[in-house]
Order: sequence, then C-alpha cells, then structure tokens
Amino acid sequence: MGDRRPRLVLLCGLPGAGKTTAARRLERELAAVRLCPDEWLTELGLDLFDGEARDRVERRLWRHAQDLLASGAVVILENGFWQRTERDEKRLRARALGADVELRYLTVPMGELERRIALRNQEPGSVVLTAELLTASLAAFEAPTRTELALFDPPLAWTGSRTESGS
Repeated sequence: MGDRRPRLVLLCGLPGAGKTTAARRLERELAAVRLCPDEWLTELGLDLFDGEARDRVERRLWRHAQDLLASGAVVILENGFWQRTERDEKRLRARALGADVELRYLTVPMGELERRIALRNQEPGSVVLTAELLTASLAAFEAPTRTELALFDPPLAWTGSRTESGS
C-alpha cells in the first residue's frame, strides 16, 4: 500500500444521487476496494428490499471493510448512510483502526432524482423504484449538516460532478 494511510470513504445520498457512479470513479482514482450492498444482494439473488438480508450483507461487508482498513487499504462503502448514527459509528470505528475517513455527500434536487430513477427503471433487469418509495426514502433520510461534515477528513481526490456538496 506504500506510504498511504488506510482510508474509508462513505458515500451518502438518496437513490439516484450518483453513489455508484462516484464509487466506480473513485475506485479507479484511489486504487480502492469498492463494496456495494446492492450489487452483493443482486449477485446472491436476494431481494434489494429484504431488510433482513440487507442488514446481514451490510454487516458482513462492514467486517470485510474493517479487515481491509486494518491491512492499510482504501475502502469505499456505498450504503447510502441515511442516518447520522450509522455514519458516526463507521467514522469512529475506522479512526480506531488508524484510518482517515471521508464522507462524500451527494445531493441532487428531487426533480433530477426522479428523472434519473425513471431512466434506471427502464433498464432491463433493474429493480423498479416507485415514486412512493422515493418519497419514503426522502422522509427517512437524515442529511449531514456542516457540523457533521467537519468531523470527517477532506477528500483525497475528486474529479467528479458538481452534485457533491458540503452543505
């Protein structure tokens, strides 16, 4: 891993915000390991909306991420991190492992989220996300505040989109 410190990158945002697109770009730019619960659930033939299965996969990926951080890797988690308590837990545990921790908050206006999701819903094999599910997601989402964002390390690199926000 050279002289680079281990680093955890948390991608936070609603469905359609661009988390997977950002994660794939960062995976290349940072020579990182990308862990995406949606991809694991799909690969295992599990329902993306099965809360119990999602919890099991996310817990397993978090254990794997901690092992990778302990070995000096850069790890990207694209869980969405809708709740501050979850973001705090990951930040504190990764710091205890000696890792730097970034929070990349991707914020996109609702109209753009709806447009992106409508396009994604038309892709063959995609899981359809309804307007009701998007509204429920928005209601459950706890956006990071400036105070919270200040608890995280600055990004190593970003050549991505303007959707990333510090507010």
